[in-house]
Amino acid sequence: MLHHIELWVPDLARAAREWGWLLGRLGCDLYQEWERGRSWRLGPTYLVVEQSLALRGNGHDRMRPGLNHLAFHAGTPADVDSLAHDAPAHGWEPLFADRYPHAGGPRHYAAYLTNTDGFEVELVAAEVPANPRELR
Repeated sequence: MLHHIELWVPDLARAAREWGWLLGRLGCDLYQEWERGRSWRLGPTYLVVEQSLALRGNGHDRMRPGLNHLAFHAGTPADVDSLAHDAPAHGWEPLFADRYPHAGGPRHYAAYLTNTDGFEVELVAAEVPANPRELR
């Protein structure tokens, strides 16, 4: 359904490192590179980060009207755990860590992360066992 998503960022080099790591781990390939932007693609859908000359302001606030977060299919619960563990070394910090991995509810296994620019992602496990004791 989605063709692409474009995020304007204040620092392209930093955004390319942070988003490039995450999207690469999620199976995306670098798709396009130009002076002020990069994109990563999986199937027909791609995500762009661009440091546009028309950018106003210098920060994203997920709590203001507009984009709150992007949610990605992230594989199994073990895959989500691995991503959540490795994320801080790549510019992503956990949100709702005290409720990990069920901040979205007892049958929803996900990691919520925010990057240096304030963009939030939700990394969702595809399969959650019916018995909550099987989650860990």
